[in-house]
Amino acid sequence: MWFAKCLLNMVNTTKTALPSKAGKLRKFALGQRNLLQSIQEEIGNCQTGERVWIHISSLGEYAVAYPIIKRWRSEHTIVVLTCFSPSAYEILKERKDGANYTFYLPWDTANQAKQFLDIVRPSKAIFVISEYWINYLKELGRRKIPTFFVSSLIPQDSYLLKWYGKPIRNAIPNNTGFMVLDEGSKANLNSLGFDNVTILGDPLFDNALSVAESPYRNEIIERFCSTAVREVLVAGSISDNKDLEIVSQFANSHRDVKCIFVPHEISQENLHRIKIHIDGCAVLYSECTKNTDFSKQQVLIIDFVGALSRIYRYGSWAYVGGGFTPYLHSVIEPVVYGLPVAFGPRIFRKVTPSQMIDLGIGYMVKTPKEFNMWMDQLISDENEMKRIKQTALEYAESNAGASERVFQFISK
Repeated sequence: MWFAKCLLNMVNTTKTALPSKAGKLRKFALGQRNLLQSIQEEIGNCQTGERVWIHISSLGEYAVAYPIIKRWRSEHTIVVLTCFSPSAYEILKERKDGANYTFYLPWDTANQAKQFLDIVRPSKAIFVISEYWINYLKELGRRKIPTFFVSSLIPQDSYLLKWYGKPIRNAIPNNTGFMVLDEGSKANLNSLGFDNVTILGDPLFDNALSVAESPYRNEIIERFCSTAVREVLVAGSISDNKDLEIVSQFANSHRDVKCIFVPHEISQENLHRIKIHIDGCAVLYSECTKNTDFSKQQVLIIDFVGALSRIYRYGSWAYVGGGFTPYLHSVIEPVVYGLPVAFGPRIFRKVTPSQMIDLGIGYMVKTPKEFNMWMDQLISDENEMKRIKQTALEYAESNAGASERVFQFISK
């Protein structure tokens, strides 16, 4: 509760604008006010139908959850979605094609966990990827509610395997099912005594394929791309200075290549930081109109959220940010369009980057020079680009179907 009190104190005392991360914490703390009462008012009196509770951390995890949510909804099951990220909550609470109800996750205390489960009364609980909330897990176990972890990756350095992971291990209910992404994760969980572990694939492919197959048009982006002498680079989820250094140096040394930059965090600070790194002409999406002349603009900076997975369709190459932190963003979203994808070196939390490297459709870069050399090779080799596109599309299709397998596993 110390963390909660600190956040609430920040909400009550802060009078000036906050940096983006502090602003997120402030929004989350505000969202906790009277949260259980709000949940009670929205769904407490609803008696009809089975309820499934799905928890995600952020929008990245929602891409895993969405096809599973759709599958449950097709069975007329009520889906209650909770999330931790304020940006995810603000977007998802407005969506009508997802869960029946979307809330922040109440604080992970014994009392709040009991109250939440009393109100929601789920028949099943699903946690996406690696969301371990100790009091919720204990209470789910006490109530013998079947609990599942989807798209889990348990590497050798996972804290679940460490001595300090014992409280979490002990809290995980006995009737928990793990759906993991690789053999190593399965072996590690088996070594901890968890037997209900299976490899079912990654539902991210189903979500990304569905997005790629759905119609989408953006007149401003299309007009920007139509002025390209060559194809377009889409740099998605630019997360830190290293990502920005790599893609901005490429743009500055290849002034004839149009680029679309999509920052992971949309803030005035980040947008200004991107602009000052570009030697050529860069324009914010929000500054554009139907009359904007893009012939002199080299870089289009997207300053709205929620469309990156669709924007990749306008590119010929992709760079995915977050690879210089522990949180590489989705490399699956561009690969379903047949794009070659570059990313930073910290790929240990995902299975797909290594597979893509082995297939020659993904490339790990550590420096701007490495990225420039890779791009120069692709720009000059039309046959290699054709091979990559074909291989990438086949790779994506071969990984389809995980969502249905996950649904069947949980249903049983």
